[in-house]
Amino acid sequence: MEPINARSMLDAAASAAASSADRPPIERRRRLSAAALAVTNQKVRRAYSPIVIAGAVRLADFVLLSFVGIALYLGYVVPISGFHWEYVAAIIGMTATAVVCFQAADIYEVQVFRGQLRQMTRMISSWAFVFLLFIGASFFAKLGGEVSRLWLSAFFCVGLAGLIAERLFLRALVRGWARDGRLDRRTIIVGSDQNGEKLIEALKVQDDSDLDILGVFDDRNDARALETCAGSAKLGKVDDIVEFARRTRVDLVLFALPISAETRILEMLKKLWVLPVDIRLSAHTNKLRFRPRSYSYLGKVPTLDVFEAPITDWDLVMKWLFDHVVGGIILLLALPVMALVALAIKLDSPGPVLFRQKRFGFNNERIDVFKFRSLYHHQADPTASKVVTKNDPRVTRVGRFIRKTSLDELPQLFNVVFKSNLSLVGPRPHAVQGKLQSRLFDEAVDGYFARHRVKPGITGWAQINGWRGEVDSEEKIQKRVEFDLYYIENWSVLFDLYILLKTPLALVTKNENAY
Repeated sequence: MEPINARSMLDAAASAAASSADRPPIERRRRLSAAALAVTNQKVRRAYSPIVIAGAVRLADFVLLSFVGIALYLGYVVPISGFHWEYVAAIIGMTATAVVCFQAADIYEVQVFRGQLRQMTRMISSWAFVFLLFIGASFFAKLGGEVSRLWLSAFFCVGLAGLIAERLFLRALVRGWARDGRLDRRTIIVGSDQNGEKLIEALKVQDDSDLDILGVFDDRNDARALETCAGSAKLGKVDDIVEFARRTRVDLVLFALPISAETRILEMLKKLWVLPVDIRLSAHTNKLRFRPRSYSYLGKVPTLDVFEAPITDWDLVMKWLFDHVVGGIILLLALPVMALVALAIKLDSPGPVLFRQKRFGFNNERIDVFKFRSLYHHQADPTASKVVTKNDPRVTRVGRFIRKTSLDELPQLFNVVFKSNLSLVGPRPHAVQGKLQSRLFDEAVDGYFARHRVKPGITGWAQINGWRGEVDSEEKIQKRVEFDLYYIENWSVLFDLYILLKTPLALVTKNENAY
């Protein structure tokens, strides 16, 4: 089921919830409860995507079996009867068929990788079926006499031995990841009442569940809100979830509230949609039932998708490869230019060539971003508390040129390639003290921190459309956020490539706000 569009949800929330002017900013640092702090203080490792793991195992099976079949063919058959491409085609066909049969036997699931007996029996029977299929096809095509029986037997036995060895190694690997919590979906429940208890109990009774329920959150302080919900502690109120998710890894927010509580749910979603997590509504207590395909399931518990974390699974792998491969090439090509800029800065004014500035990264993480120094060293402003304006006396002669052309951003390629806390393309990382007049950016634009649901970038959709440089009006920061959210909702590798190719032209033609 497709998740609900973020814009339509926000429009509905705006009409149902109180206006943003009447509520406190949700991104201010909140004091968490002792129970919540105990969870955030736990050591948490980065999660691995089950979808990527399963895909990698499929690829490993294909490569392993192809290698075994071709190696045996080259070592035994070719010296006797010469090389024939038909053999290679048959090997590739058998290998591809084996992967399809393994998929049909449901052995490409992380939960199956943890076990032993079930995956081994299914794998052996599927591999045997592939060979029976090949033998039958050879017989009807009258090719039985042309196929080496010794090669075919060796391919079956050695291939099976390789698969068993691979699965034993994979089993140990997956179990180690499971112990480290890398395969768990860290989940919080919204609703600490009887509905919450029923939901948690339904989730806990399922075998091989990958959900790690961290606790529950509820705004109510009366008898309806339980302090302990089916063994899970109440960690705080809904307003605390954003700060909680900033301090520890949260993968899923699951609402135990009935769908009939529409106004309350919309008010909460307006606060939580800025987080890079999946958000779902549990439908386990609803009397109104939709078609089964309308739901996504956590085991046997039906849920309705509201928001999905952007750029996950294979999309994340593709973006990582794009950043490091293309970013590495650009860095090598840019090194001579960077050397010239560094020399010009050193000759123009005293002080270091580079400086580091604190900026917002993914999920509001504070990161150090490298830049060429464009201000006089004694007037440096590492927190960017004062915006650089036109004819700013703090900017050096070389600084004006490199800021206008964005050459001062080139050292951020080191952030992309070596530190991996920036992408080539994404929302620009704003300084943590960036302000519009006397207001911080998140106070000026509702939903500002939703742009941090993905890793920030050196260039972005907003920048190539002219929204870069000085922020001296509410329209400029609103447009930046609007274009950033469009990028997040429509991301693709081709979109990244398009933005990257358009960047040089945009730097020349749309730099009127860059000082």
